[in-house]
Amino acid sequence: MTELQSHGLRLLDPAAGAPSRRGGAGPSDHKAVTIDGHTIMVPVHTASAWGSPYLADAPDAQGTSQLRRGAIPIATIAFPRQPRFYALKTADGTPYSHIATLHGADVLATTVLQTCIRYESRRKACKFCAIGQSLAAGRTIAHKTPRQLAEVARAAVELDGVKHMVLTTGTPPGDDRGAAVLADSARAIKAAVDLPLQGQCEPPDDDAWFQRMKDAGIDTLGMHLEAVSPAVRERLMPGKAQVSVERYLEAFDAAVRVFGRGQVSTYILAGLGDTREQILDMSQRLVGLGVYPFVVPFVPIAGTPLEDHPAPDAAWMASILEPLGAMVSAAGLHSRDIKAGCGKCGACSSLSKYERDESAMEAA
Repeated sequence: MTELQSHGLRLLDPAAGAPSRRGGAGPSDHKAVTIDGHTIMVPVHTASAWGSPYLADAPDAQGTSQLRRGAIPIATIAFPRQPRFYALKTADGTPYSHIATLHGADVLATTVLQTCIRYESRRKACKFCAIGQSLAAGRTIAHKTPRQLAEVARAAVELDGVKHMVLTTGTPPGDDRGAAVLADSARAIKAAVDLPLQGQCEPPDDDAWFQRMKDAGIDTLGMHLEAVSPAVRERLMPGKAQVSVERYLEAFDAAVRVFGRGQVSTYILAGLGDTREQILDMSQRLVGLGVYPFVVPFVPIAGTPLEDHPAPDAAWMASILEPLGAMVSAAGLHSRDIKAGCGKCGACSSLSKYERDESAMEAA
């Protein structure tokens, strides 16, 4: 799985299963692939994927496919099918798939605001982000209203068995940095359907927003560092770097007091320039605060300034994920205990496969 997420995958049938995801906020240019019952997101539209040694045959009538490395079959895989809620539209004619999409096998995800004050300025934009691409291509809408999100969430649960939902957002103007729009969205969704929710935003200036988001129905919180060293942050995400690492750490501490240990997480993109030691050192600090450090391999997205930046080597990723898996396990921060969100889904990183069951090891 680690190698697939670093190298990517070539597809003999690109239309197999649910549509791949291109552009937009967060990890992109991926396709969901199920291996040994675990669904991961694998790059399929990147330069590294086009030259990948891994190839997936066209699926058979049962939806399964042979995964090959070169000419050698190495595993049987499957592609999650297109969800049924994608066929529906709102009363105003907006396709449900423009409001929220399926991630992994059973996670609903949406970018509530598809605009961002960072992205609107070339000087301040994160060099790896493609939040504006899906909007420009007409695959989404700029602002998903609470009513729309509630409608789609209920349909995704009833029609496709979705288990939890991620609400992320571009950063709007204002000191709350998106917390207010997440709270409004969560309140409407929870009134319509009992679905665990993760909210994701930059740290608001006022820590009181953490309790407000929780009271609105957000179960877990993600505040994403992306890069951990000041030099890399200032070079690749100059706007977001204005919120310092120290402020993130203060916000993590305050958020854990509200949401609980293991229910606050952060995304770290390995391969942007931080060293292995820097990532593991920061992860140790985060784990000490009760924060789950979700380390994922960087995927270069076409159309961004980093589209030609190489994906990290699989062996290098393993050298981070193996000690990190032991680290989170020793602290009792297991992905399986997260109520909702990226860490629980685990599709964008193989980190959960490196976690250890400490109680089972002690019993043995």
